[in-house]
Amino acid sequence: FENIAGLLQMREESSFTIRAYQKAARTIDRHPVELEQMVSDEENLQEISGIGKAISEKITELVNTGSLEYFERLKKEFPPGIFDLMNVPGLGPKTTVRVWKELGITTLDELEQGIADGRLASLPRMGKKSAENILRHIQYVRNKDTRMPIARALRISSQLVATLRESCPHIDRLVVAGSLRRFEETIGDIDLVCTSDSPSHVMDALVNLPNVADVLGRGDTKTSVLLNDGIQIDLRVVENSKFGSMLQHFTGSVDHNVQMRDHANRMGLSLSEYGVTNLSTGVIEDFADEESFYQRLGLQFVAPELRSGSGEIQDALESRIPVLLSESDIKGDLHLHTDWSDGRDPMEVMVAAAKERGLRYIAVTDHSVGRGIANGLSIDRLLNHMQSLETLQAQIGDIKLLRGTEMDIRADGSLDYPDEVLAQLDWVIGSIHSAMNQDSATMTARIIKAMQNPYVSVIGHLTTRLIGERQPIEADFEAIFRAALDTGTALEINASPERLDLKDTHIRRAREMGVPLVVNTDAHTFESLDNMQHGVANARRGWCEAHHILNTLSTEDFMEYLKTPKPERTRMFSRHAI
Repeated sequence: FENIAGLLQMREESSFTIRAYQKAARTIDRHPVELEQMVSDEENLQEISGIGKAISEKITELVNTGSLEYFERLKKEFPPGIFDLMNVPGLGPKTTVRVWKELGITTLDELEQGIADGRLASLPRMGKKSAENILRHIQYVRNKDTRMPIARALRISSQLVATLRESCPHIDRLVVAGSLRRFEETIGDIDLVCTSDSPSHVMDALVNLPNVADVLGRGDTKTSVLLNDGIQIDLRVVENSKFGSMLQHFTGSVDHNVQMRDHANRMGLSLSEYGVTNLSTGVIEDFADEESFYQRLGLQFVAPELRSGSGEIQDALESRIPVLLSESDIKGDLHLHTDWSDGRDPMEVMVAAAKERGLRYIAVTDHSVGRGIANGLSIDRLLNHMQSLETLQAQIGDIKLLRGTEMDIRADGSLDYPDEVLAQLDWVIGSIHSAMNQDSATMTARIIKAMQNPYVSVIGHLTTRLIGERQPIEADFEAIFRAALDTGTALEINASPERLDLKDTHIRRAREMGVPLVVNTDAHTFESLDNMQHGVANARRGWCEAHHILNTLSTEDFMEYLKTPKPERTRMFSRHAI
């Protein structure tokens, strides 16, 4: 649907039709229930906001046949390489059509040649400078064939912000905006919004960073650079009085900002990155913070993680934005590894680090014997592991240490340890680490079989995905969520930025169904205990409040939960969630 929208732009179709396909693509991506499942269940797709009759029919055709006749017919009107050209910054649909029809250019190689021989610069309203900029963008596109996983973006942005602050004392506020601030799982460019009394010094600091490969553009308030690894950085400097509106503008998704503008227009106002304009008087109001910006529009503050255009504006208008989970709500971490299996640090180091971070209880969950590659524990080693943990508990105090394991769910749904061993543990994580290519029905039955075990407390990193590296398993997640409710099995929100598993749409659906969720770091080093902030951000994207998360319970309440027979745990937890 995204590609259809791009092709329709080049055909100069109506903006209404183009926006319909763009909105449909974003709706499909964000919808908490798999549309394939909805089609299979013969549910009415038109009940989904943003999906009309025509789009609904096309989704059904695509699900049932694996292809879309309309898209295939549309593609035949364009050369095969048109999508590569569309992805070059600086071209745009209209220029792409001109390059194709007037110069006969249909591939990136031909475009590069057209720049070298001067043909592109000869196009009306193009010129040599624009052609040279497009040449730099081509190299950018070649280096950046996909959006980067958030784990990589977090590392780059953290180092970038620290380096800029160190090299430029003129920086006041400096905040990462865009899709990274919304905590999208993949990131395009990295956007920074800054306040300073000397913008030129800030721009100098950015363009002079040692890892800057090219300066794509420099102005008084905005500079864009390309790093050596192909990442584009866009930096905007603004006065303190305009910081709120600028940050809001460059944080919100396209859909969120469009809906904000529509809401403002109904109030006789116009929005921009510089503030709110009264359409009747022309007066522009400044906002130093985002809270006052939303308040001016009669809206609750919308947290960055919710700014997806999926109903949050109406909720904010009706004061229905919840108090989202915060890291301070988390009382325990129920998934961490030590050097007993594949962790780096000794048990006592991990425990001390957890205590230092203010956690009140943790489960030490080294791998089971089936993970030979991870130095998984035999039954004898597991018994010694439990004994060591009890000894450490007596020594350290002030934090509850739970005997745990991350146990493999085998291909047939059986488990690594027998029940008589599992009965001695406080907390058992069942995880998929092998045979990930099973078909959906087999995988679903495998996971549900593990859930039916009376000692499996939680399913870890359910979809097994590694963002940008490994695709998720195929499974009927609706059926798995129902089984979690029926069996009293919790589901993990894995905070490792490489995983973020469950993904946000699954989190939201599981939360709506009442499944107990737990945010865990899956820490393998004491430093990675800090990943809890990423798990919390992902839970917030799933609209989670503290009462939806199991490890926000006090130590006493959590121990009561563990003592409750498994089939009764969902009901018991729901009482705490009221």
